[in-house]
Amino acid sequence: MAVIGLAAVADAVAPYGPNLTNSAAFLRPPAWQEGGSTAFLLGTDAIGRDMLSRLIHGARLSLSIGIAVVALSASVGVALGLVSGFVGGVTDVLVMRAMDILLTLPSLLLAIVVVAILGPGLMNAMLAVAAVLLPHYVRLTRAAVMSERGRDYVTASRIAGAGPLRLMVSEILPNCAAPLIVQASLGISTAILDAAALGFLGLGAQPPSPEWGTMLADAREFVLRAWWVVTFPGLMILAVVLAFNLVGDGLRDALDPKLKR
Repeated sequence: MAVIGLAAVADAVAPYGPNLTNSAAFLRPPAWQEGGSTAFLLGTDAIGRDMLSRLIHGARLSLSIGIAVVALSASVGVALGLVSGFVGGVTDVLVMRAMDILLTLPSLLLAIVVVAILGPGLMNAMLAVAAVLLPHYVRLTRAAVMSERGRDYVTASRIAGAGPLRLMVSEILPNCAAPLIVQASLGISTAILDAAALGFLGLGAQPPSPEWGTMLADAREFVLRAWWVVTFPGLMILAVVLAFNLVGDGLRDALDPKLKR
């Protein structure tokens, strides 16, 4: 919640602009280290940009990436999973074989291939990560639909005259929401991590964007003499990914009746 709050008010909280440089403060250490200054609490990078300001603005960017990627992959995946699980037959076979092909490739390798085809950039990286996450939503939705479509309330709605679209959207989908919510919360952490990996490889957000993976890539050559330019972005990725994983575990425990005592 603290990171979300910082991301929401980044412009008001950050002491400097994310791309504002200071020629008199190259690689300034954190304030508590010898040579540091209270003007730059977490130090500066190689061209004098305030690390704290870039981390705060990077939180907004990374969270936006995670939410946008999950929204895209979940919407497409739920639609495909609904149709595949409800219709069955040849449609189900074609959709699931396509998802199986995507799942056979390592996630990061698949993202790299997609970005290599589309070209490096933040939007293309988001599309690549969404493609990586897509099969999980399709398979999860299909499994939930197949377990729900034969229940009495679906049969009653069909007898009452409900068409296939109404059965899928109004009757079955709401009863499949719990596992999808859990998967979405876990998917945000995966999206942030994969986007940071692409940024580190130079295939995601491009400099001077304050995306955490891109910040790590820019700081590689200073890792031995300026530890703060590498450590703080890495800690932010670790903290946010861990937080969303814990939220996902909590939601799973709360929404899954089988886990309740």
